[in-house]
Formats: sequence, C-alpha cells, structure tokens
Amino acid sequence: MAEHTTIQVSRQARDRLAKIARERGVPLGQLVEQLASEQSTAEEIAERVAADRRVVREVIGLDISDEEFDRAPDVLANIYKMAAEKVRMARGTAT
Repeated sequence: MAEHTTIQVSRQARDRLAKIARERGVPLGQLVEQLASEQSTAEEIAERVAADRRVVREVIGLDISDEEFDRAPDVLANIYKMAAEKVRMARGTAT
C-alpha cells in the first residue's frame, strides 16, 4: 500500500483543486497525484532534450553542438505563429 503524507496549500488552492477533482469525478489525492505525474522535473526535461538532440544528429548526420541547437530558431513556434496568422487572415482579423 502506498505511503501517504500531508501537504499544505492555501485554502484557495485547496478549494480549487477540490472543485476540479469533483468535476473529474476523482478523489482530491488522486487528482494531485495525476497533476504531479504530468509535470516534468528539470532533470527529466534535460534528459529528453539530450535524447532528442541525439536523434536529430543521427538523422541529419551532422555533429551539431548543443550551443548551435540553443542558437537555432524555434521552428515549431514559428510554424505555430504562421498558422495562427493564416487563421487570422482567413477570418479577416489580421493584426
């Protein structure tokens, strides 16, 4: 059986989490566990970035340094921006 503990949060945070748990039909503790499991630690993010960079290096066949990766443009973010602009233009709300 899992060991349990207590965490302290503000009443506002507790009430909000309790409301979300009720809406999802789960106990508050289960909601907190779900939320915690969905969040990556800095170490996990760094490991995923390193693994992704290894794959990119292998697929492209170039030895790209981490510094070069860090300076490279965020291609996915740029694609999202272009797509959003196209949607705004299609709706006639371009800024």
